[in-house]
Amino acid sequence: MKNIFTYILLFISLGAFAQKSVIKGKVTDAENQKPLIGVSVSIKGKVAGTITNADGNFELSVTTPVTLVISMVGYERQEVAITNETAIDFSLKPSASDLNQVVVSASRIEESILRSPVSIEKMDARAIQQSPSANFYDALLNMKSLDIVTSGLTYKQINTRGFNTTGNSRFLQLVDGVDNQSAGLGFAMGNLHGPHDIDVESTELIPGAASALYGPIAFNGMLQMRTKNPFDYQGLSAQAKFGVNHLNDGTDFGAKPYYDLAIRYAKAFKNRFAFKANIAYLTGTDWYANDYTDIDANTPVANRGPNNPGRNAVNIYGDEVAQTIDKVGRVSRTGYEERDLAQYGVYSLKLNGALHYRITDNLEAIYQANYSQGIAQYTGSSRFVINNFYMMQHRLELKGSNFYVRAYSNQEDSQDSYNSRSLGQLINRMWVKDLNGNTVAPAQADATWFQRYGAAFNGTINGVTAQNHAAARAFADQGRIMPGTAEFEAARDKLIKTQGLSGAGIFSRCGLKHIEGMYDFSEHLKVINVQVGANYRRYYLDTQGTLFNDKDKNLTNDEYGAFIQASKSLLDNKLKITLSGRFDKNENFQGRFTPRGSMVFSPNDNHHFRASYQTGFRNPVIGDQYINLNVGPIIILGGAQVNSQGTNAYENSFTAASVGAFAGAAGAQLGQGVPFPTAIANNKDKLVKSNVPYIQPEKVQSFEVGYKGVFSQKVLFDINYYYSQYKDFIINTVVIRPDNPVLLPDGSINPAAAGDILGSKTQAFQLYTNAADKVSIQGISAGLSYLFDKGYRLNTNATWIDFNMLDANPNNIPAFNTPTWKTNVTFSNPKITDKLGFSVAWHWQSAFDWYGTFTSLLPGRVKAYNLLDAQVSYKLPAIKSIIKLGASNLTNKYIVQAYGSPAVGGLYYLSLNFDELLR
Repeated sequence: MKNIFTYILLFISLGAFAQKSVIKGKVTDAENQKPLIGVSVSIKGKVAGTITNADGNFELSVTTPVTLVISMVGYERQEVAITNETAIDFSLKPSASDLNQVVVSASRIEESILRSPVSIEKMDARAIQQSPSANFYDALLNMKSLDIVTSGLTYKQINTRGFNTTGNSRFLQLVDGVDNQSAGLGFAMGNLHGPHDIDVESTELIPGAASALYGPIAFNGMLQMRTKNPFDYQGLSAQAKFGVNHLNDGTDFGAKPYYDLAIRYAKAFKNRFAFKANIAYLTGTDWYANDYTDIDANTPVANRGPNNPGRNAVNIYGDEVAQTIDKVGRVSRTGYEERDLAQYGVYSLKLNGALHYRITDNLEAIYQANYSQGIAQYTGSSRFVINNFYMMQHRLELKGSNFYVRAYSNQEDSQDSYNSRSLGQLINRMWVKDLNGNTVAPAQADATWFQRYGAAFNGTINGVTAQNHAAARAFADQGRIMPGTAEFEAARDKLIKTQGLSGAGIFSRCGLKHIEGMYDFSEHLKVINVQVGANYRRYYLDTQGTLFNDKDKNLTNDEYGAFIQASKSLLDNKLKITLSGRFDKNENFQGRFTPRGSMVFSPNDNHHFRASYQTGFRNPVIGDQYINLNVGPIIILGGAQVNSQGTNAYENSFTAASVGAFAGAAGAQLGQGVPFPTAIANNKDKLVKSNVPYIQPEKVQSFEVGYKGVFSQKVLFDINYYYSQYKDFIINTVVIRPDNPVLLPDGSINPAAAGDILGSKTQAFQLYTNAADKVSIQGISAGLSYLFDKGYRLNTNATWIDFNMLDANPNNIPAFNTPTWKTNVTFSNPKITDKLGFSVAWHWQSAFDWYGTFTSLLPGRVKAYNLLDAQVSYKLPAIKSIIKLGASNLTNKYIVQAYGSPAVGGLYYLSLNFDELLR
């Protein structure tokens, strides 16, 4: 009791030195003395604050002494200590560029971008507004080290530092701290489910391993997107963008309209309660995937082309089904073009709402809900139509100046999505007739079609010219369901609605729930800065057995992690050393510790040298762990040990290569009359028991050095070099499981298991596992920003990256899929006059080979290309609006960013932005 009484007296005595005051003031532009509307006036170290009104005035209740932070996008930030003043005015200087921006993502706490311990890029609301790209997501391409792959108008994927894919599970995307991934797919679907430009406050990009602070998904890097706080950005904002694409695209479809409409409203009440609401709708005609290059691996390159009977065209589906016919040769089925199967009329609907309540000056509660729905084309192992796919997100957060606790959930629903390639193949199996004119069952359709082709080609069909591939194909195709007919549409709709192996439909109602928190102990420890955080996540899987082994099961997956970070400034604040470490555990894998260490040396305020050692790891995504898909001749089996129980595939199987060698040799002897037991005994030792380990996380170690410098407050120069080494890449391998045990008790090959192979008493499995091979990459990125007089600005950057296979087996390494060189140049001036501005951005990258599962890992050349974006803006002060005329890919060059994905041409638009009316 005595101690409690002492603390109360101490609290009262401290309160005697604190004084509650109401501070009033005005904020003006230092150049023209006009009042500034919407300036943020906040209390440093607290969550409390306010914004200036239409006259530039503000009023804020504070407990002095206190430090006020006055900030606004486009102006220099000020921090002013207040003791007993009750009225104070501020004058902000316009900033042509924030050469010294504040970032949070690099260390999870606010710091100068110049003193960031790792490479980081930032784009704020002003840069987004001035970008010539059609949306902020496309504008990310102008950041150094970043790659974008376009699968469709509404679906793009980003990556940094190599091993790029169209569905990137190695890169983390956060929106207000919420993981934006689809729980079922295991990766974020570009910006299909992200925020709209009208509500984006800033984006921060960390290229390279960020697992030490953000966990297993941030293997190749992370993108943090922050939306606008309703306390700081109030009023009504609206955007209407009208455009056109598909100009001169080489088809007979003609130009197509594009619409992007959005509205946002936010309001605060007495600086305690605030809310915001957003609605955005985009619609247009997707880019066409119409590459009809013949890539049939079993046809010599010189014989490929439109006249090849075994043609397998990239974007024609159904012609993958091929067979070598006796006395005819290799023949493929007649396929359907993607435009007959896909859904090119796409849209994106986004609804967002948030409630903010400041419980005290240092405690704020937030509830946010996001709903998004849309259509997109996605290039994976096939071309998929993500049709009416929706995601619902809920976020609940309690935060103070030095801590937060956040809980969120992602729930997806995909019942109308489908596989375009499977759809083409399945339609092809609905109409085939036998030689008597009877339509056969789908299971016999392919064999019957090839029988018809062979009979016609070999001259056994009256009225059909023999030895003529065109005539044989026409005969085999009799009764074919033709695109555009009612019969075709009925078959298409039926198969899309049929999920599982007998249809093209895809079902997923997967979700995840996540809780995390962080506390910054720095103000308590004084001599050292320390942050501690932890998280827990559970995945909920529901594909009704169409993808995972979750039929009539409550299949879940749990993981958790915790990190600690400590930093210390030495040598009179010239040297900053930061150490961090994170431990993560997934229920299917051993725990993993990932450390990071860095130091930043700043001899003065303008020059900053950094060095870091980073580690990262990537847990196998849900599909890698739990897929259990029987596709007829083979079962695709995820690598989590629990997923393979009862299959005996990992424990009791032969390597596929040894089965081929054994079957070939034993079959040849049987053909020579050798008795069955003898043929087995003579060749069984050619069989090799497989030794496939269960799946484990991928790992990376990375070293980086860099420099950031500011010269004459006009030039910002940034350069970094990194070297990274990777191992334990996740791969697939095929094994053959016999009915009998593979080995006898003495370790020799079991003759009964060998007999199973010749007797077709086996099952093939495609297993997920890891490769022990190591590879490395190294790269250099450099950027230069130059501020000219009168508001003109030049930004340029270049990236070089080199991939070294070392001694690795190429079959054990995922495709690198990254250009060696890329560069960006942006030249802009938002204020040529008080009303007129412009921006021009140019991107170039070198050619490279793209390897993807869509083309069975056969390389496809992505040609070198350059893109030119441009926009001219004009301010309409009377209605607080900006009108913008712009173009993405101004020169309308149709370029491909991933082999098999569509060619992307120009998008020309006119937009009108009303900014924060009714404040």
